[in-house]
This record gives sequence, structure tokens and C-alpha cells, in this order.
Amino acid sequence: MQLQSSRNCSASISSSSTRHTPLWNTWLCFRPARELPLNLNLFRRTGASLKCSGARQDEVLRSMSENGEVSILTVDGTRLVAEACRRHQTAPTASAALGRALLGVLLMGCFKAEGETTQATFNGDGILNGLQVISTSSGLVKGKVGNSLADPPLRPDGKLNVGGAVGKGVLAIVRNHEKWARPYTGLVPIVTGEVGDDLASYLVESEQSNSALGLGVSIQKDASVRAAGGFLIQVLPNASEETLQQLEQNLAGVTSVTSLLHEGATPLDIAQRLLTNLGMTDVQFSLKPKYGPCDRAELRERMKRVVALLGADEVDRILEQEGKIEVKCEFCQDLELFDKEEVKPLIQQSRPDPRLEDLTSSPR
Repeated sequence: MQLQSSRNCSASISSSSTRHTPLWNTWLCFRPARELPLNLNLFRRTGASLKCSGARQDEVLRSMSENGEVSILTVDGTRLVAEACRRHQTAPTASAALGRALLGVLLMGCFKAEGETTQATFNGDGILNGLQVISTSSGLVKGKVGNSLADPPLRPDGKLNVGGAVGKGVLAIVRNHEKWARPYTGLVPIVTGEVGDDLASYLVESEQSNSALGLGVSIQKDASVRAAGGFLIQVLPNASEETLQQLEQNLAGVTSVTSLLHEGATPLDIAQRLLTNLGMTDVQFSLKPKYGPCDRAELRERMKRVVALLGADEVDRILEQEGKIEVKCEFCQDLELFDKEEVKPLIQQSRPDPRLEDLTSSPR
């Protein structure tokens, strides 16, 4: 028996060892309920300010079937997604895209080796204008969208058009660790733009992982995050046909993770439901995921380097007009202020040495 995909996701896949792109970026800023369907992807190895409703706590749970053939990660990331959407002030469709990506990359990256990071970059041609998420093995995750106001017309079925907002293009996954000689980079085409389909396509094609990935984000009519969660099931190579058949049956019975979460289900409840008749070991591992944060000391140092790139004349002009320079982080959206005294050494470093100017301008 073969596990079938929940939708037609055939594509030509390639991998690449292209140059690793920076994991962190900053940009300068100078100042004077709609219910989303579960994004279910099942593969067998083959070639406005958003607020969170409810008082639940976010959690990622790692479990194993009794026969040791199935590993499962389940997540309630409602608060995490709500915090991301609050920071980025995203429109409903942008919220859904960002939320799905945060949950998916979180599941792909947590419980890895300490210090390992996972980065996913959706380079699509849709009005979202790109989507990037970074997660750590300890459950920290953050992301950004190119256009936080992206909110195209609904699909014919009345659902948010995440695929249209993301568009067609390339998904790049980068796994990295400071002890590695080089990062691992995988490239796959964006299959549907629905985020879950594309991440699942990467897992099966680039990492040869027999996986089922389900991601759900529910947005209410007032644009608040009602619920957000998902699961990642990975089947070991020695799994029996009976295990695969039972998994397929269990997955068919879980049509909406967000509905389960909204009704009070926990990641443990969802894991038990997905492992019905397969049992679960008594040992589980859990962590509390969190959006961000950026390391403030490191962030300011990187921002100083960005300010220095402006050049002395531009820095002087901004300071004369505004009295300070404000720099915003693309991921956490936090502002850092730099006054004249702090910027002065940067100006001196970027200003050309007049002795060198005299030397280059003098006749030979």
C-alpha cells in the first residue's frame, strides 16, 4: 500500500548547493472568523492588530508510536502566530501565510541538534512579495513578509487565497549549524503556494522523509487569530503496511486541527488521535515555542554596521533633520534609536581620510 497525497502535488524537483544567504537582515526606517481548512499534505517516499483568543499556552509535543515506527510532532502555536501578526500588522491572508510558515518551519526545526537553525524562504511572484521564516532547535521562530497588507480576493470556495498571495516561484530551505563546514541548502519549486504543500514537497524530495504535514490557521471576522496549530508525522523506513494503513485512516479523521484546538484539545490530545490503534509510548518531550526574540545586543551591532553603510554625508543629513536615526528589524519589528553621540564614531569611520584624498589628487 502507498500513502497518497491529500492533493495533486506533482512537480519537477531539484536540489542545489547554492551560496548560503544570510539568516538575519535589517532595514532602515527613517521617520520626520474565517476558518482556514487544514492544510494536509501526506507523502510516501517516491522519486490589523491581531489578538489571540483564549488562555491556552503554546506547546510543541514530540511522541512515538508504541511499535517505534512513527514519530509525531504536534503543536499549538496560537499565541505565537498571534504575536507575529500583531508585530507585523498583517492582513488576514498575509496572517494565514505567515502563520502556516511559522508553524511548519517550527516543526521542521525543533528538537534538532542544539544550535541548529532552519530557514525557509518563499520567493514567489504573488502580491505577498516573499515570505521568510527562521527557527531554532529550542523552539524560537520568527518570520517576515514582503507585503503585510497582502489580502487578495477570496477563492471561489470562500477561503483565503494564500496560494494566490504567495504565487509561483522557488522555495529555499537552509539548515545550518556553527560547527558545520557549510550549510545544507535545498531548492524546490513552489507547488501551490499554500505553504504546507510546499514544505511537504521539500521534505519528500530533498530530505527523502516519508512525512505527513498538517498546518492550520483560523482567522476570525475581526482579524484576530482564533487558533493555530499543526502536526508533522514521520514514518520510519521499517514501518509495516498495517501501520501505514492505520495512519492513513487516522489522518482522514482529522479534518481541522484549528477546530480541535478551539474546542480545547491539546497537542497531546491531537497526537493520541493521530496514533489511534497504534498506541503511544509513555515518554514524550515538550517545549514552549516562542516568537523571536532577536538578541538586542547583537541586533544593535548589526544595525550600527547598516548605519555606517549610509555614508557620512547621509548620516549627517538625517541627524540634522531628525536629531536621531531609527532602525527597524524586519523580523521583530522593534525600533532601535541611535543618537548623535552613538553615531559619531560611525561617521568618523566612514569619512574618507583627507590625507588619502590629497595623495590621490596630487600629480605624479
